[in-house]
Amino acid sequence: MKRTTQNKSKSFAVDTTIRLTEEQISRDLYPQKFGIRGKIWVAILVAICLIGAFAYYLQLKEGLVVTHMRDYVSWGIYISNFVFFVAISLVGSLITAIFRLSNVRWSTPLTRIAEIIAVSAIVFASIIIVVDMGRPERFLNLLLHGRIQSPITWDVIVIGTYFFISLLLLYLPLMPDLRILNRDPQKNPRLLNRLYRFGGSFWKGTKEQFKVSNRAITILCIIIIPVAFCIHTVTSWLFATTYRPGWDSTNFGAYFVSGAFLVGAGGVVVAMYVFRKSYHLEKYITVLHFEKMGRIVVLLALLYLYFNVNEYLVPAFKMKKPEEQHLTQLFAGEFAPIFWFAILIGMIIPIFILIFKKGRKPLPMFIAGVMIVIGAWFKRYLIVTPTLLHPFLPMNDVPQSYKHYFPSWQEWAIAMGSLAGALLIITFFARVYPIIPIQETINEQNEKAEQL
Repeated sequence: MKRTTQNKSKSFAVDTTIRLTEEQISRDLYPQKFGIRGKIWVAILVAICLIGAFAYYLQLKEGLVVTHMRDYVSWGIYISNFVFFVAISLVGSLITAIFRLSNVRWSTPLTRIAEIIAVSAIVFASIIIVVDMGRPERFLNLLLHGRIQSPITWDVIVIGTYFFISLLLLYLPLMPDLRILNRDPQKNPRLLNRLYRFGGSFWKGTKEQFKVSNRAITILCIIIIPVAFCIHTVTSWLFATTYRPGWDSTNFGAYFVSGAFLVGAGGVVVAMYVFRKSYHLEKYITVLHFEKMGRIVVLLALLYLYFNVNEYLVPAFKMKKPEEQHLTQLFAGEFAPIFWFAILIGMIIPIFILIFKKGRKPLPMFIAGVMIVIGAWFKRYLIVTPTLLHPFLPMNDVPQSYKHYFPSWQEWAIAMGSLAGALLIITFFARVYPIIPIQETINEQNEKAEQL
């Protein structure tokens, strides 16, 4: 009997060796004011965003000539950032959807973290694609004159659909917590009280409301799984339907989706560690969570490594002339340092860290997660740039600058500003709302108390 109780207790979100009251859970998970480090962090992010906004102003004023994109490299660091944002957003809602549908109870402290990462990333994926257009008003042409045969039209459709579903998946489980935040208005600034009342004005906490809310969340979880797969598959079509070496692959959809799973899981691990340390959530985001996420990340890294081998091995075996030039540049040429950095840092070293039990502790997991995210960003850069510099028709009678690409400072500023903007959304959300669901955690503690 003792063994059965112990096994049951492992399925709950919080540390089952500690009995937590509703008051303690509410107090621990209540949004906290920024300390000195938090204010410095926000100031740095705001400064990076302002520099990016100034660079974008110069781009609007002077045109895309301020970038180093030319006739051949017409997609540069902006599209690399777009693919990265879409990738890291994918697993956010998928983690929520799959864990909720599978009734995986230990994932409760992670679901809202994953959801806010998904929403913030997809917002800036949409923004950066408009930045890449040069003339943002031309986006209206896509809405007014878009063709259903175009992968770009489908990209807009699935990104818009995914954004609204992700937003609902973030908002619906948040409503019970808004009622809890409204219980003691003295704790909150007046502006936040108004925001909480507006967001949860119709939530009364009745059994019927919980029943309708749970049913709606289940429906959204079912819908978002194919939509999430579609968003990255359609993004891969933007490349694969273009007849270029490195992109002319039937493997691109699965290659993109597997990479998105890995970087998204890595991003969730990094956020888990940061929030756990910053808000002292050791009782809620436990070592068990890192252990389980570590196993998932190892599996995803091995899966993505397989697709990488498959992606490069087949063209290397055929060794057509354009593919030969492309692969030579990646493996031993101009892009070799970035390529091997992305492979080693983004996949191989994290696998060797996390495959051992000691590597699945919080700090090693955090280091591996950071490596995965950084490696994934460089991997997206390699997907875009080298291929554009190796077209099937050789470059003849073109300026020397057309044969090489390195982003201008304006491109770097805008790209870094978009990354800082996504982090800023996550930071302000953690300040305004509970980063771990309060009501769900209380419900699970009550269920645990009944079973013990």
